[in-house]
Amino acid sequence: MADAAHVIAPSGGCNGCANNATTLQCPTCLKLSIKDSYFCSQDCFKRNWNEHKALHKSTEDASKTTGALHNPFPDFQYTGSVRPVYPLSARRTVPKSIRQPDYADTGVPTSERMLNRAKVDILDKTAQQAMRKVCRLSREVLDIVAAEVKPGVTTDYLDQVCHKACLERNSYPSPLNYRNFPKSLCTSPNEIVCHGIPDQRVLLDGDILNLDVSIYHEGYHADLNETYYVGAKAKADPDNIRLIETTRECLDAAISIVKPGTPIREFGEVIEKMANERGCSVVPTWGGHGINTNFHPPPWIPHYAKNKAVGVCKAGMAFTIEPILALGKSKEMYWPDKWTNATVDGKRTAQFEHTLLVTDYGVEVLTARNEQSPGGPIPMPIAATTR
Repeated sequence: MADAAHVIAPSGGCNGCANNATTLQCPTCLKLSIKDSYFCSQDCFKRNWNEHKALHKSTEDASKTTGALHNPFPDFQYTGSVRPVYPLSARRTVPKSIRQPDYADTGVPTSERMLNRAKVDILDKTAQQAMRKVCRLSREVLDIVAAEVKPGVTTDYLDQVCHKACLERNSYPSPLNYRNFPKSLCTSPNEIVCHGIPDQRVLLDGDILNLDVSIYHEGYHADLNETYYVGAKAKADPDNIRLIETTRECLDAAISIVKPGTPIREFGEVIEKMANERGCSVVPTWGGHGINTNFHPPPWIPHYAKNKAVGVCKAGMAFTIEPILALGKSKEMYWPDKWTNATVDGKRTAQFEHTLLVTDYGVEVLTARNEQSPGGPIPMPIAATTR
């Protein structure tokens, strides 16, 4: 039951009894845009739940037939509070004048499928310069999108902003139609682990949101993501801060050991040790990956300890490190859209990612933040570092 203190007190009666209504409003009705759904107390709301929930179902059914906003999977057992809000906007188009990856029309990354997964590319000087350029552009795109994150905007709007920023840089948004993904950006709020599809859901004060931006420019891909606090309530929650700042620091700690000769398996050791010290768990399913003319070439970069990844870092390798941490269990499950991945217990997750280039003496963070980048770290609660 949400206490919508910012809502003007209703003039009518309670939806559950004859008493005057307060500003207590049904949270599901808020998500479904059902107006005037006020109650006099939480006890009254609970007593009338069986009758009241029928209103939700009838509204969802009506929405499907009229094209209005609705949950496309009303019978699915969601694990947390986030719900998809359809209909999705039409697939955004890319001019043919912009160079496009091989999957742009078919959805099938043919060249990626043909790769030898045991062979890691070593980029020459020309390729390294191309990676620097595409990564610089990808940082610009992420920062433009992140500047629009605030309560009241939809994730579909953020996708629109991302798409436009990519085209303005003569770039193709890499997620668009990659294995048939329908959008140009991945937006993953709260308990969504990764690969959330931008839709009509409105961001709420108190949400956290991961923006995953990937672009394809002149034959090369870049990949980066960050998790952002949505509104003042999000920054006032110690658990949000512990989760987000720990994830950010885990990525930084892993990057700090990148240099020629570092075993790839060691990144997971560093990440999981810090995560566990802060009371967070590593989601093991998802890892980093190579990146260059293909979106996801080898190597695979696990983020958990005691992994069996083979190989060592070599100068000229480009890859991502992108840990995902959870406040609860590390297991996840798919929504029926076959993309959106959520925690099994509905607890929140955060992720950070950079594209890296191994140099002769260490590492170059190709997607590094700059002084103008939105977001950024905030102080960790003292208790969070000793959990």
